[in-house]
Amino acid sequence: MTTSTPRAETWSMIHAEREALAGELAGLDDAAWATPSLCGEWAVRDVVAHLTAGASTGRWAWLRSIVGARFDADLHNARRLAEHRGATPAETLERFRAVATSTVAPSGHTAAWLGEVVVHGQDVRTPLGLPRVPPVATTTEVARFFAARDFTVSGRTVARGLRLEATDGPFVHGDGPAVRGSTLALVMVLAGRPVFCDELAGDGVARVRERV
Repeated sequence: MTTSTPRAETWSMIHAEREALAGELAGLDDAAWATPSLCGEWAVRDVVAHLTAGASTGRWAWLRSIVGARFDADLHNARRLAEHRGATPAETLERFRAVATSTVAPSGHTAAWLGEVVVHGQDVRTPLGLPRVPPVATTTEVARFFAARDFTVSGRTVARGLRLEATDGPFVHGDGPAVRGSTLALVMVLAGRPVFCDELAGDGVARVRERV
């Protein structure tokens, strides 16, 4: 399935997710900001700075940065994170709030950048025990994009030869052994977060675990 969601509507979803996350983060103490996230070695504060960087870096700035890092994505990300992290957690949050309604992005793939804030939002919420779940319309848009291609994540590789079925919305993709779960859980495994495999059911889950 492909999405026909207008770009302006997708940007509205992105802005809503940024603003919701910023609101949740406002009550954190410094120890919470240092909590390890689900995103590799990054703490919560690092993930938020990464989101700020993504909303501040257009196509040409991204190209200059990645070329300057000799196409080392980790180095590129580390430099941009350091640029936008700020001196304190309060400054990290202030900088993130400042770009909440930005329409700057490294490319025109708006569904990918919606996926960025949805996935990294859960990277932060899960270890902190924050309960918010994005709207199903939002996660459906991301699931469709991730399952169709390997772009910012290897979603198509994870989904290959499987039938993904959302239990809370309209998302269905592919043929083969079934993998059922909430649209958010499907998004998170397509993005390579293995902890969400525990929220899935069906004959294809073992294959997903191997791939993730």
